[in-house]
Amino acid sequence: MNLLQRMPRIVTIMVVFVVTMSVVRTWTGFDDLTSSGTIGATLRLTVPILLAGLAGLWAERVGILNIGIEGMMILGTWFGAFGAWKFGPWVGLLFAIGGGMIGGGIHAISTIRFGIDQVISGVVINLLAFFGVRYLSELAFVGQPQGGISQSPPQTSAIGRFDVPFLSGGRIGGWTSPDILGNLEERGWFIIGDVAGIARGLTNGVSWASLIAIVLVPLSAWILWRTTFGLRLRSSGESPESAESLGVNVIRVRYQGLLISGAFAGLGGGFLAIVSSSYYRQGQTAGRGFIGLATMIFGNWRPTGVLGGAAVFGYSEGLKLVAGNSITGLFLFIAIVAALAAVTGLVRASMRRTLAAAAVVAVAMLAYLTVDEVPESLTQSLPYVITLVVLGTASQRLRPPARAGVPYRPGSAH
Repeated sequence: MNLLQRMPRIVTIMVVFVVTMSVVRTWTGFDDLTSSGTIGATLRLTVPILLAGLAGLWAERVGILNIGIEGMMILGTWFGAFGAWKFGPWVGLLFAIGGGMIGGGIHAISTIRFGIDQVISGVVINLLAFFGVRYLSELAFVGQPQGGISQSPPQTSAIGRFDVPFLSGGRIGGWTSPDILGNLEERGWFIIGDVAGIARGLTNGVSWASLIAIVLVPLSAWILWRTTFGLRLRSSGESPESAESLGVNVIRVRYQGLLISGAFAGLGGGFLAIVSSSYYRQGQTAGRGFIGLATMIFGNWRPTGVLGGAAVFGYSEGLKLVAGNSITGLFLFIAIVAALAAVTGLVRASMRRTLAAAAVVAVAMLAYLTVDEVPESLTQSLPYVITLVVLGTASQRLRPPARAGVPYRPGSAH
């Protein structure tokens, strides 16, 4: 089923999400649930996780597990910050992509050429990147103004941001256009105010780098499902023997897939160092490479699904940063959504889904009625809990590439 065929379902999910969130906002008074500030923060926090998820997607679609995404992101943060410090932020992003591709190339050589276990190779890349960039920092950053062994000097310029004219008060020449969405958001009307807040968060103060990252989602879907290269790449992860029998150079395609995977991971790291911050800092990735793997599974190994999974993580983090006291409203939101899922399960005569959804309703309502302040540890684990719920209730619909993680040797089946 392609994107156009799934569009009605996607639109329905979006409408249900907005209406439910509007009901929760109106009932609880937590206006920040759909405010432009929360959505803007969500977008910034979603991008690096999205790129990490796409890195995992490209690797597993070609048949290779990539546990080393975290290490490739670390390489991206360091090389990106170095390039931005020396040559500017756009060149820094290119350096970040190159740093990630170095990690992807090492993973490809070790797993494809030498047959090293793919999980072990990924773990080694994570360790190598962590200690390797520390050594590079000692060579390049120690002694420089504001630099040191654990951070780089700051970049001298930043990637520009834009506001959409008329919708979010963007400028046309020297004239500032009206902020229509901002005015509607301030009025706080039911549904209209929520749609305006969400739309303004996605059109106000948006980094050009964020826009490029979002464009990579449909671009990845088009390449993987609409081009000959994408067909060869996916066949390498589904049935490499069949692909080889049809003349596909599986080894070369796998090298290409892992280099692309590394490029995505490196770009995600560069985003953290150049856009989210203005310098490299040790520990900057904070496990986002592993979160990216979770979004890949959440999204059923599809680019649009990865975007949705990354948005779940990004929204929970954004809401915590902008309005941590509004998080209790999410319990009511989860209860309503779970109730809708329970009704759907009854209609479809799926007892397993109905019981699971009913249990979620009970727990979420209990939490909403009894919890006044959500501990930070719980807010950080919320996306993981949601992922586990998805895996538990929709596992029969999840379909990973058939040969992902299975070693392959040319001619082994002939």
